[in-house]
Amino acid sequence: MKPEVTAFFDEATATVTYVVADPKTRQAAIIDAVTDYDPASGRISRQSAERVADFVRAQNLAVEWVLDTHAHADHLTATNYLREKFKTKSGIGEHIADIQAYWRTVFDMPYVAADGTPYDRLFRDGDTFSIGNMEARVIHTPGHTAADITYVIGDAAFVGDTLFMPDYGTARTDFPGGDAHTLYASIRKILAPPEDTRVFVGHDYLPETRKDNRWESTVAEQRQSNKHVHEGVSEEEFVKLREERNAKLGSPRLLYPSLQVNIRGGNLPEPEANGSVYLKTPVREAS
Repeated sequence: MKPEVTAFFDEATATVTYVVADPKTRQAAIIDAVTDYDPASGRISRQSAERVADFVRAQNLAVEWVLDTHAHADHLTATNYLREKFKTKSGIGEHIADIQAYWRTVFDMPYVAADGTPYDRLFRDGDTFSIGNMEARVIHTPGHTAADITYVIGDAAFVGDTLFMPDYGTARTDFPGGDAHTLYASIRKILAPPEDTRVFVGHDYLPETRKDNRWESTVAEQRQSNKHVHEGVSEEEFVKLREERNAKLGSPRLLYPSLQVNIRGGNLPEPEANGSVYLKTPVREAS
């Protein structure tokens, strides 16, 4: 089965949202939706999510699932917003509970239940579910975080933040629960399907050698030319390269705002006593 895949690129966060549709039944899933957030003003908007919603309505699609590949640290998710708009189900990997347990302590959010709430389904490695007549299969692909999953739907794999386009490489592994050895093993699982499997990445950060954003490759292209993990790169070589690369990266611009919202599926933190909602930034002494 070859699903119809439509991508929506968010320039502010270099995030790609996907609408994945069964061409026969017109049932669909939305993967990794974005809520717009301006940290300078504190304003959020649903413009990006509404662009996806407008497309869904124009194509007469029935949304069965709104899915996240993991709790993102670089943009605010619109999962709950779209779930409620389309009166449908949401899903994420079962290890979101571990991410919730860690970050609710960091942000002093005791009302966050470390049980996957508010997602409707917590997927385990190997789980399957349906989008119309299409079977979707879940692969637990940790390494970037402990909770990342990949959705394989027909001939398409939605890999979130594991692989990027071959000319950019792979995702960082220095977040809590991240690990370069683990990411290497996860990537080998992703690249095991048939070589013509389409690979859809979660972000596209333009390398210096390219001027246009891209988000689709194939297993064959990733195996042959991914600059970090092409065939012949050993685990030890990858780990050395990945950890050296991690050391040069700063924190994502929206790290703290994103995680406070995304561990709750896109819901904002509870209001304070004055009725206002705040996104917190932990303050630390510079080392």
